[in-house]
This record gives sequence, C-alpha cells and structure tokens, in this order.
Amino acid sequence: MSSWWRDAVVYQVYVRSFADSNGDGIGDLTGIRERLPHLVDLGVDAVWLTPFFPSPMADGGYDVADYCGVDPMFGTLTDFDALLARAHELGLRVLVDVVPNHTSDEHPWFAEALDAGPGSPARDRYLFRDGRGEHGELPPNDWESIFGGPAWSRIDDGQWYLHLFDPQQPDLNWRNSQVRADFRKVLAFWLDRGVDGFRIDVAHGMIKHPDLPDTGRDGQISLLGRGELPYFDQDEVHEIYRDWRQLFDSYQGARIGVAEAWASTSERLARYVRADELHQAFNFALLEAPWSAAEFRKVVAESLATTAEVGATTTWVLGNHDVQRPVTRYGGGELGSRRARAAALLSFALPGSVYVYQGEELGLPEVVDLPEEARQDPIWKRSGGEELGRDGCRVPIPWSGDQPPFGFSAGESWLPAPAGWAALTAEVQARSEGSVLRTYRDALALRREDPALGDGELEWVDAPEDVLIFRRGSDFLCATNFGTAPVALDLPGRILCRSDAETTWDGVLPGATAVWLGKIHEESAQ
Repeated sequence: MSSWWRDAVVYQVYVRSFADSNGDGIGDLTGIRERLPHLVDLGVDAVWLTPFFPSPMADGGYDVADYCGVDPMFGTLTDFDALLARAHELGLRVLVDVVPNHTSDEHPWFAEALDAGPGSPARDRYLFRDGRGEHGELPPNDWESIFGGPAWSRIDDGQWYLHLFDPQQPDLNWRNSQVRADFRKVLAFWLDRGVDGFRIDVAHGMIKHPDLPDTGRDGQISLLGRGELPYFDQDEVHEIYRDWRQLFDSYQGARIGVAEAWASTSERLARYVRADELHQAFNFALLEAPWSAAEFRKVVAESLATTAEVGATTTWVLGNHDVQRPVTRYGGGELGSRRARAAALLSFALPGSVYVYQGEELGLPEVVDLPEEARQDPIWKRSGGEELGRDGCRVPIPWSGDQPPFGFSAGESWLPAPAGWAALTAEVQARSEGSVLRTYRDALALRREDPALGDGELEWVDAPEDVLIFRRGSDFLCATNFGTAPVALDLPGRILCRSDAETTWDGVLPGATAVWLGKIHEESAQ
C-alpha cells in the first residue's frame, strides 16, 4: 500500500477565502476547482479543505449543522464531486476537514436533545449536567471555553450543556455508542465519494474525564499543549482512532487521518500516530518556536525522535487559519519576510510531511488593521474587542490586478484586502524572478525530484552559533542563518536554491537566509 502521506506536501485551503466563482464575495468549491492549476504549478501533493458543510457560521463553519452536505454559500454536493474529480485528474489528493468534537446548536441531534429532556437517550448524545449551587444556578464545574468565558451554558429546563468553544458549538458525548456509530457513517459517506482522507479538528478533545472534575485554575487555555486538562488528551480517545483506522484501511487508495491534536508532551502526541491509529498528527512545535537556531534544532530533534519511536513521520507546520501569519510573527516587514522564506525552505528540507497554508507561498503578512465592522471571529466578539482574533490570516488570496479584491471575486470580498497587496498577487509573483512564489515553486520541485528529501533520515552538521546545518543523504545540505550578520561557511556543493532568491554561492550566508546545496561529493572531488 502507498504511504504517500509520509512525505507529502499538503496545501490548506480556507474555503471562504480562496476563490469566489459567483461574485458574492465568498470563496466556494467551484472557485477552488478553477484555481487547482495554481496548486499543481506550486508542486503540492494534496489539498486540505476547511469545513464547507451546512453551518450557521458561528465559527467559520466549524459549527456543523449537517456533516453530509454542502452549505449553499459554498455550492452543492455536485460542485464538490466536480472539484474532487478534477483534483484527482490533476494528480492531487483531497482531505476533508471533519469536526467530531462538537456540532452546531442547529444540528438536528441537538434540537432533538433539547426537546427530549433530561435523562433521555437523545440528550446523552451531548454533555448535559445539572448545575451546582442551591438551585443549580452555578455551572457543573470550572471548565473554561477556548474562546473565553465559562464552557457551560444553561437551558430553559435548568440543565447545563458543555461547549469547549462557542455556546453555539455543543460538545458531543463520545462515550455514547450511538455518537460513535453515527460518526462512522459520516466518514463512510465521504470515503464513498472518493476523498483521500480527513483532517480531524480537536482530535485530542473528544473524550472528557468521566468525573468532569474542576481544574482549580483560571486561564486554562494557557495549558493547551503544555499541561494536563481533564477535557483534553484523555487516554480513551485512542479507542476511537483505532476504530477509524480499521475503516480507513477497508478502502482502496491509502485513505488517511490527520489529527489536529495538542498534548502535554511530544511522547503523548506521538500516541496519535501509532501503527494502528492515525497516519499523521499536526506538529505545532515548529510553529510555536521562537526565531532561534537552538530552538528550531531542539524542536526538530525532539519531533523526529518521538515519531520515529512509533514508526511515523512528523509534519512541519508554520501557519494555518488559526494563527498569525509567519511574516508578521517573525517580525514583520522585510525582516519578517526574509525569516519566513528561510523557515519555509528549512521546513521543506526536513524529513516528513509539510503543510502550507494558503498565502504563505505569496509571502502574505497578517492583516492587523481590519476595520472593526469587518471582523467576524467569535474570539473578537467574545473578548469585547480586546483580542483581534483570527480574521487577519483569513483575508482572501490576491490573485491578479491592482485593486482589491485582486481577482478573488467579481464583487466585494467578505474581508477586505489591503491595497498594498497589489505587489503580492499570484499573477505578479509568477512572472517575477526571485518572488516568494517562484522560490516556493523551485524548492518544492527540487524536493520532489531529490530522493534524499521527504521521508528519511537527518544528520546534523557542526555549525557556528545562530546557524543550523543538516545533511539529507550524502549529497544534500541545508544551512540556515538565524542571526542578523552574514556568516562564512566552509560548505562544499553547488547551489540548488536560496530563500533570498540569489543564484550563486560564495560561502557567505546572509542573516535570515537558508540555502540548499547539492552534489557535495562530486564538488569536493574536484
């Protein structure tokens, strides 16, 4: 069986912001299908689509009202089938984003639970509990919502229901056998249509501690990925993934599951990708690492060691629809841009699989100055405007032209693009030597051609402070300068690619720059 995922380059499409085919200002499935050649030219292997299911859009579609349909905002099931067929024609695999931890409060299951009353089988699909206090007026425990505030809401009959995210996203009870059986049918629905796999939202959160104990602390979100919480990464969650793996393996074509999972240690994270569970888990450690050679090396070494223990490869992620874009995170402006390009080149050379969030290949920065009236993220709303939320990394892709929305739509885009993005459009960058887009294309083409890259081993090479150097195979070196000053390096080989788009190698590596060198032994023998 093919193990294509072990070194795949996967491109994340935020459906609402990728391409609009009908001029309503919102990206859709037909728009994605029409833009697939961009992804082929970029050199990716697969496309991950964020949720496009029917939804009230309280959380950008991560509040699902029907797991087996398409929201009219994005098109129809026929449009999805056409997108999937075209992607497969072009050699691209397609991953669908599933959201099993919670539904929308408009899902029929939740409506039935509200009507059925306390103690009913329908209500047991979710996590309803009586409150504390003399009249049940206090929440059942001290759990906090990821979006701020308590994780419990009270309904008219006095019971409370759990929502680790927005109140419009009630958590399912995954200890309920009917929930498990029904969700297996959901997965089979999409597998039968031909999808190549699933990105699993909040994969660490589906099982809660049976006693629902207090945490005894405020600011619980700060423990995500760093400490233990009674509603995340419970051991029993792995039963679910062993069952799902059997389902995936029953289909032809190497269908996969990718966990969005947070765990307190890299060892616990590796449990999600044991041989009989999921195929990949997002490794957010590189995304979270500060710009430092020592920190990057520590993350890479630890990640590779722990996934190797379970026979899996790791994933490398620098951005997604939930975090600030790398250009801005690494300092913004020209410095942030140089660092983001260097980090990308470094990540493409590492063993394992790479995930690219739409717009990274254009070097897009975070849009931090969106008008208040344009912002839609529930984090912005629930924090009373104190936290900007995630809208800034979700501004639609600039394709062409010199005026917003830059070819994304014939109408006004749902989030406004900055006028300065005229210089960053895909059209401009495709014909501009040395652009971020051209650098990505060149690097990914080399990655696909060189058998030393992708899956395999890594060997560290001694390097000066602020510089990381590693070898892949016998004829490939990647060197990255995390400092600000140029560093002279006595490295053999001919230049393959540089993050600053220079085409020569004189042994001096500028600050915030990565270089790929090849044919090391051939060069050394001369």
